[in-house]
Amino acid sequence: MTKDAIALDDLGLESFVPYLMNRIMGRYNSALHTEVVALGLTTPKLRALAVLSVKDGILIRELAVYAVVEQSTLSRALDGLEKDGLIERKADEDDGRAFHIFLTDAGRDAHSRLWPHMFEASEAMFKGVSQEERTALTNTLQKMLRNIRKHDF
Repeated sequence: MTKDAIALDDLGLESFVPYLMNRIMGRYNSALHTEVVALGLTTPKLRALAVLSVKDGILIRELAVYAVVEQSTLSRALDGLEKDGLIERKADEDDGRAFHIFLTDAGRDAHSRLWPHMFEASEAMFKGVSQEERTALTNTLQKMLRNIRKHDF
């Protein structure tokens, strides 16, 4: 431990931001579990559909970053989504080894059915939080991501 580091037991879990973020995302994923399972999805599949609903046609390696899923896990999830007719892969024109991922109409429909639940679970986290606090948190998280990200996106 460096001389300026504070021990976790002195800081406390409730003051350690990574711990809080993991707890929050764990509860968020849990809140969506019933709807996700009802559609035959998993968390990696849900994340892929959500990202593609905004950034359709991106490369698999970009999708892995945006969806925060290891590329090997994402590949298995994409196999399942493709088998279920929710996405399609198209080879990159310049690099035949790279593939772009696109939502199908069925994929858009699945995301449309999940989105209200995703939005509701997100909104529940902000109960009692003012718009000013929410904006400040979002801005802070965006700065934190820029500080640690390894990609330009």
